[in-house]
Amino acid sequence: MAIWRAAIFAALFFVHWAGSVSAQDVVLRSRDGAIELTGTLLGFDGEFYRLQTRYGELTVDSSGVLCEGVGCPSLTDFVAELSVSGSGTIGEVLMPALIEAFALRSGLTTQRRSTSEGRFTYTLTNPRSSKDVASVHFHVTNTDKGFRDLLADEADIVMALREIRPTEVQLSRDAGLGDLTLPNRSRVLALDAMVPVVSPRNPVDQISLSDLARILSGRLTNWRELGGPDAPVALHLRDAGSGLAQGIEDKLLRPGSLQLRNEVLRHDSNPGLARAVARDPFGIGLASYSEIGNAKPLVLTGPCGFQLRAARRTVKTEDYPLTAPMFLYLPARRLPKLAREFLAFTRTANAQIVIRRAGFVDQAPEEVPIDLQGDRFANAIAVARGEDGLAALQRMTEVLGEMRRLSTSFRFEAGSTRLDAQSRSNVQQLARSLEAGAYDGRRLVFVGFSDGAGPAAKNLEIARKRAEAVRDAVLRVAETADLNRLDIDTEAFGETMPMACDDTNWGRQVNRRVEVWLK
Repeated sequence: MAIWRAAIFAALFFVHWAGSVSAQDVVLRSRDGAIELTGTLLGFDGEFYRLQTRYGELTVDSSGVLCEGVGCPSLTDFVAELSVSGSGTIGEVLMPALIEAFALRSGLTTQRRSTSEGRFTYTLTNPRSSKDVASVHFHVTNTDKGFRDLLADEADIVMALREIRPTEVQLSRDAGLGDLTLPNRSRVLALDAMVPVVSPRNPVDQISLSDLARILSGRLTNWRELGGPDAPVALHLRDAGSGLAQGIEDKLLRPGSLQLRNEVLRHDSNPGLARAVARDPFGIGLASYSEIGNAKPLVLTGPCGFQLRAARRTVKTEDYPLTAPMFLYLPARRLPKLAREFLAFTRTANAQIVIRRAGFVDQAPEEVPIDLQGDRFANAIAVARGEDGLAALQRMTEVLGEMRRLSTSFRFEAGSTRLDAQSRSNVQQLARSLEAGAYDGRRLVFVGFSDGAGPAAKNLEIARKRAEAVRDAVLRVAETADLNRLDIDTEAFGETMPMACDDTNWGRQVNRRVEVWLK
């Protein structure tokens, strides 16, 4: 702390030495009166002032200075302010439920007050003193507008149903918000999924990812091509600014350089989309897993015979192809202490219960016994190629037969060795579990898999390198873990157990993964 304060006062001394500045909002003065800094107060988190000066933005420890001016906040009656903006899927139910659970655990009361359409505020109060301690302001719109609010300095946290895009990354850097692609600048709050749904009156029960992409791009326009009636396909999607709708384009259209068809029926809410599809005998929609309503979900299939259903376990393990992580993006600036405590709470076991009760898939790691993985092994047997394929399958069964699979999986960005956003969050999560001793006394194996393109021997080597890379990434983050208390190893089985058909770019991408198995 002494070093930190010395650095702060060095900054103050430089500004003082450089020349006097005209008075603006506040003056921060060292307690001995020797040094002062004048500028516009941008924020106060109860511990640090954030000040804009003619020399740039500075952060100053309040314990070392006195604040003078009409803009100075009260140190004794400080009320933490937090602004959250973005996805309605996250902001309408999940975040309010987490705020209320956090307040209850902290011994605080909450009061919700709507200010305008899509805007409401939670006030957290200490019942013993009857003093307000925090105000959390919500602007519930969509992912696009959440990032716009962040860039306009009208939000501290963005709720997003997709990863941040390159243009938003660059704009955030230019605005001094830091690199929002770094692990500590985002976190996965929970998991949702994009589920193809139709009316219960529609006889079609399954669809391949390839055919789904053809519907989205307008290349498949009649249900007859899917074994249904001779009728045009009506496509229902969320509004264009929705992270869910944008995630569909990112996962299903962009890999094939396809464009979304022009004729789309848009809906401004997930329940509204599900209701419309349930009423439309010739409609198909991509619905949120948490809000399917009375619509009928379709099974995902492919030419290799795989069948994949959206279920809590397949979404949590990301075995379901259209899993949609629910992100919180955080700029590179200090949030109030209460806000930091809330973010820490979202990772606790109590928060995971709240997430499940809200209808979403939580992040709590689960151990899946091998007898609940029959479909995966059946698919592996079905696609095993020749004697070498069967031998590899036997070796895998022998190695993993007495182990349990952890629900935490790791996958990579398309065409890259870099982990995707969900997996980067999983690195942090698994590292914290190792530091907490959750797996002490056990054997933990990082198991690499690949797609089936190319020679099997090369695929096996690539899978092994991926397993080693993920292991190293986790151990780098788990700085305080006592590695002598557990046995960590790597294994690889290449193309032995695919999760999807290799007939699409996405199928090959989802097969390139690293799983964690425990004994």
